[in-house]
Amino acid sequence: MTSVAMPRDKNSHIVQTIASYGKSLMGFIRKRVKSDADAEDILQDVWYQFSNVINAEPIEQTGAWLYRVARNKILDKHKKHTETLLDDMLGNSTDDDDDLPDLKAILLTEARTPETEYISNLFWEQLFIALDELPENQRQVFVWHELEDVPFDEIAELTGENTNTLVSRKRYAVLHLRKRLKQLYNELNDY
Repeated sequence: MTSVAMPRDKNSHIVQTIASYGKSLMGFIRKRVKSDADAEDILQDVWYQFSNVINAEPIEQTGAWLYRVARNKILDKHKKHTETLLDDMLGNSTDDDDDLPDLKAILLTEARTPETEYISNLFWEQLFIALDELPENQRQVFVWHELEDVPFDEIAELTGENTNTLVSRKRYAVLHLRKRLKQLYNELNDY
């Protein structure tokens, strides 16, 4: 094997990977972000990271690697909304949620350590897994309102749904997510 053949093989592998995974990866990302432009930016970041890694080391499970990187890029994009999201999901509730965990204290700590980064990444990963468990209409309302800051009146305009219906759907989503995040908190405390 010559050194000239290596770059060509890797470039051909990159092009083949883009052709194989591009459309489905874009669909995966698009369902989780506000706009096509955001999805395209994230997809471009994924391809850039892929091209850098493929030149340094082989990837055994390309598809799994691409989706993991895409999910991480989506998480990075949504991390800026953490405080508002946590206020809605875990903060000052009038329900019987006295036993809710104080994930805000864990996630919004000033000190950034490997442990707090790990917990933050785990939170976002579990949040998106839990979101995927929801019915589409509940998940979409939650994502639009909480992660993308779209007001209920705009969502109502987009969907043709009554605002009260949208609020109710978001409430069901929040209840499900609270339950799942409480499980995460309990697991972290047991660890």
